[in-house]
Amino acid sequence: MGCWTEDLAERQPPALLASFDAYSAPQADRWVSVALRTISPALDADASDEAWQCLYEDRVETRRARLRAEPCTVSVTHANTRITWTIRPALFLPLAHRLGAELPSCANEFKPHSTE
Repeated sequence: MGCWTEDLAERQPPALLASFDAYSAPQADRWVSVALRTISPALDADASDEAWQCLYEDRVETRRARLRAEPCTVSVTHANTRITWTIRPALFLPLAHRLGAELPSCANEFKPHSTE
């Protein structure tokens, strides 16, 4: 998941502010919720209302999207700055630890070549 900021007056692409590897949908949900609660006191009234709407009214739909392994975003606009959290599932298998594992017989047949 990532947190992007965009200056709406500059018309430039969003910039990545931070990223976080969540290990589950509930952990991603908590990360966004904590971020919204943390920044909401510093936001203007409209942006603060947006943040609280994301936290309460829209949260059910974003949770459903994460449980369906679908990407979702949560955005808040303060003055000329849009802050967007993107949550995308990463569907992959972790690499296996190779120590103590038996390698296939052909693994020792490949030798590095000299560059000389």
